[in-house]
Amino acid sequence: MLRRPTYPQSLETRKEIEKHINEPLDMDVIRKIVKNEIVEITTPFLITWHDGKSRLCGDLRALNNYTKAD
Repeated sequence: MLRRPTYPQSLETRKEIEKHINEPLDMDVIRKIVKNEIVEITTPFLITWHDGKSRLCGDLRALNNYTKAD
């Protein structure tokens, strides 16, 4: 499995990232990887706006290899 270096994150940030990931996971938009599946993983990070809302970001170009066309 290929991995990128992780970014240091607080517990609060990790919980917020989990929330952002669980929403599309519950809607079957994304899925968890299975054991021994080779994927390029990037560490997600949050951009927090002044109003308290946050957006999940990351370098997800490697996902293009696994995305189904419409």
